[in-house]
Amino acid sequence: MRYDFIIFDNDGVLVDSEPISNRLLAAYLTELGHPTSYEESIRDYMGSAMHRIHELVLERTGRRLPDDFDEVFHARVFAAFERELQPVAGVGGVLEKLAADGVPYCVGSSGSHERIRVGHRTTGLDRWFTEDRVFSSQDVGRGKPEPDLFLYAARRMGVAPERCLVVEDSPLGVQAAVSAGMDVYGFTAMTPASRLAQADQLFALGELADLLV
Repeated sequence: MRYDFIIFDNDGVLVDSEPISNRLLAAYLTELGHPTSYEESIRDYMGSAMHRIHELVLERTGRRLPDDFDEVFHARVFAAFERELQPVAGVGGVLEKLAADGVPYCVGSSGSHERIRVGHRTTGLDRWFTEDRVFSSQDVGRGKPEPDLFLYAARRMGVAPERCLVVEDSPLGVQAAVSAGMDVYGFTAMTPASRLAQADQLFALGELADLLV
């Protein structure tokens, strides 16, 4: 293993939540008078912390989203997670191998702690992530593409950034990892490889385990 610490993004890397959440986000923004397609939601918001959605809508339209936007959106997402959410195929085997090899890992997500926990509990991944392995943009204030979250996780775990590997599926996450001085593997399941070009390595479904040797 070339790295001392692995930081996994959550949505789209550990849990297959991006299709669900972006479908619901596009529908809710459209409902509020900001017409948004599923494809546009993936392009503009995938990997974002909630504050970035508010900022982009305000910048583009001059209108603020409702004060209860986050609460309503999360309620819809969590209800859909309970019905539909699955772990990303093969990720359980990857986590099992890392645990067996004694390689420290964590999750570093733009999502809230509640969102991470709901997803992990629903998919059974909570067995792999104790509280000290869960880091959210809530912990640092500024989400991706800023490097704060990844640097915070590395600092908490006592590992130098250059000894960390980040596993990401969004351009914002890849940018954050590069800015943090960490290597990053880009997962191309939902994002064209060209948008993850800054990553040190690209991989498709089922390939990650072979890279982490």
